[in-house]
Amino acid sequence: MADSEKISAPAGARGGYRPGYEIAAERILEYVVRAGLQPGARLPTEKDLADEVQMSRTVVREAVKILSALGRLSVQKGRGIYVAEPEQSSWQQSLASFLPADLRQVDDLFEFRRHLETITANLAAQRATPAQVRAVRDAAGQSVEAAAQGDIDAFTAADEAFHVGIAAAASNMFFTSTVDAARRLQRQVSAIGLAGAAGGSLSVAARQHEAIAEAIAEGEASRAEALMAEHIDLTAQQFQREIWRRVVPGDDADS
Repeated sequence: MADSEKISAPAGARGGYRPGYEIAAERILEYVVRAGLQPGARLPTEKDLADEVQMSRTVVREAVKILSALGRLSVQKGRGIYVAEPEQSSWQQSLASFLPADLRQVDDLFEFRRHLETITANLAAQRATPAQVRAVRDAAGQSVEAAAQGDIDAFTAADEAFHVGIAAAASNMFFTSTVDAARRLQRQVSAIGLAGAAGGSLSVAARQHEAIAEAIAEGEASRAEALMAEHIDLTAQQFQREIWRRVVPGDDADS
């Protein structure tokens, strides 16, 4: 690293200076995102990358070493620099081992969804833009129409748009991606655990959608959170009851 290549920090920031390799690492990651490079994609040569981030090759080389150690880049001798393939996390392992007809795991999924989506509903009521409010309301309206027609496929699509729309309105990329992952697991429950049948009353769920959408539109965070908790709890009960009927024919889950 070239000691002379240090960057002044903003006024009031701690430390006064940031080492050049830190700035270079930050700029390289920004470049990867800006260029839309996916895992496995090749980055420019070290020289071109240095030009891209406007830093010296020495500092860029040090930054690449750090990003490689952190698992963000992969340096392949004689071939170049690549965006690293992410290591499988425990979360990814849980996605791969999920059993959509296992009542205990379905319980776990809905427990997780309840905590996750009550937070997103609360934040959406505080942060949603007018366009995001319209998207959530439109999805709720579409779910009402689909429920009235008994169209499970259309309802599922509207339900997906509704929940993902609320997550997007929470304006936190981690909530958005996690809600999407949880929704993918619920699709497995619907397709395998329920064989494509409805998990409960579509009309009740649709009315709950409308109430949640209205609370978000009015900026009533606590109300949106409470209504979402009620919605997830009811959906969980309906799914569990239906799966029980299919897994244990002739047995009554309420007995």
